[in-house]
Amino acid sequence: MSEALCLRAHPVELRVLSSVARTGSGTTPSRSRKDYWSPATTPWVKTGEIAFAPIKSTEESVSDIALTECSLPVLPIGTVLVAMYGQGKTRGQSAVLEVEATTNQACFAIFPNESFDPYYLQYWLRYSYEKLRSASDGRGGNQSNLNGEILGSVEVPWIHRTAQTNISAHLQSQLAAVEDARQAATAQLRELTQLANAIVRETLAHPDTETHSLGDVLIEVKQGIGSGWADFPVLGATRDGLAPAKEPVGKNPERYKPVTVGTVFYNPMRILIGSIAMVDEGDAPGITSPDYVALRGREGLVDSRWFYYWLRSPDGERCIASLARGAVRERMLFNRLAEGEIALPPYPVQQAASRALAELRPMKAAVEARLREIERLPQRLLAQVFDFEEETEDA
Repeated sequence: MSEALCLRAHPVELRVLSSVARTGSGTTPSRSRKDYWSPATTPWVKTGEIAFAPIKSTEESVSDIALTECSLPVLPIGTVLVAMYGQGKTRGQSAVLEVEATTNQACFAIFPNESFDPYYLQYWLRYSYEKLRSASDGRGGNQSNLNGEILGSVEVPWIHRTAQTNISAHLQSQLAAVEDARQAATAQLRELTQLANAIVRETLAHPDTETHSLGDVLIEVKQGIGSGWADFPVLGATRDGLAPAKEPVGKNPERYKPVTVGTVFYNPMRILIGSIAMVDEGDAPGITSPDYVALRGREGLVDSRWFYYWLRSPDGERCIASLARGAVRERMLFNRLAEGEIALPPYPVQQAASRALAELRPMKAAVEARLREIERLPQRLLAQVFDFEEETEDA
């Protein structure tokens, strides 16, 4: 990379954002006022749409009446947006508007200004993502949020505008290549999932397939691990399957359930979105929360690996959805799952499919490892450009 594309090659002046740019935010027009939303004329940005990528369109738009009566500013192309709060990774993410739009109250808007190329500014904010999030942690209340004061006080390294534009063009090209690689890896994961679903679907076409109650063919793991709980890792269930638990062992650790090879378990509060896992061959046995549902297939009736993939397949999803009642946050405990029905092919057919499914596992693990490495690349590329302070400290 050319030295001119690194901040170390330029005289850097730190400028406080609020001193060089006009900032603001929007609001959410009343949902009860239909005339605020129709006829829709102006794109309206929500924090979930701010995701380190240029914003070219939005899910929702507001009317001219909403713009006037709710005092919503129309933000010009080139405005940089930062999510002040939101679920998961959203808080602190940034993006550049490539269409005129307005926003809700959780979006911090930095209007175009003479000091900074908008893409250069957005890349600096992306580089500063973790620092921004930490600046809003531990500020009291139930949720950590950014605000205008925190964001307005951010210091941005100023260099000549032409150099900024060159840097942003260079990063745009590099990050586009990374995104292409990410999408390719993600597509491979989808293809592996589709192949697993096809293997399960093929077994269900066997002429000797019979319908059973889930309660008749599954065994719930109820007994806690006991006093030996400290010898095992705590495991959790995510949308991607097995993962270390995010939370450490809580009260009454002896009640944590053992999950050994062949045990399928799920978060009863999140099963509707696929938080289901299985300890497979090669995985270290562990323990999981006593609030989770853990189960195994009855020997000779249900192959646990086949069942795990069935539960995550469209057939399993339909079964889960048919058993859901009331609020989304309702817990689906084993007694509720037991009410469902499953079409079971003969056990030897399940076992043959199970062996084929096992062969997909190392392929998936390799793609996931590559995807994790790809997802680290953007920050490394940004650091090569923006990390100028360490050299100053070492001098």
